[in-house]
Amino acid sequence: MLTADEIIQKMSGQGLRVTDQRKTLARLFADTSGYLAPKDVYDYLGQYYSGLSFDTVYRNLRVMEELGVLEQVMFEEGVKFKLHCHEHHHHHHMICLQCGKTYPITFCPMDMTEAPDQFQVIKHKFEVFGYCKDCPQEEA
Repeated sequence: MLTADEIIQKMSGQGLRVTDQRKTLARLFADTSGYLAPKDVYDYLGQYYSGLSFDTVYRNLRVMEELGVLEQVMFEEGVKFKLHCHEHHHHHHMICLQCGKTYPITFCPMDMTEAPDQFQVIKHKFEVFGYCKDCPQEEA
């Protein structure tokens, strides 16, 4: 996992201004093992920075995703972000809906899928949601 200093170095290396808010954001994700919704990040940063706008928080989350620092996953309740995992090869995840723990999927389902001639795949995402062995599944 990346440390807050490594995240800050990555931002600086791409020519981004490293503000106090971005440093705090880097520390938050470096210290959090699970997924955070943009609202969670906004509420956390709002404790330290008055007048902070939700748009600024979301824009910084997007910038960090584009840098490859964060991963974005679409849950039923909306998008969440997590520090990019340390795997350097292409892979996907199984994600526990209760604790947020992730498990790598060591093969890519796209390798077994042939796209139609009229379609060029540029990128894809594949996540599997369920419950890990440590989290009891809630009854429906």
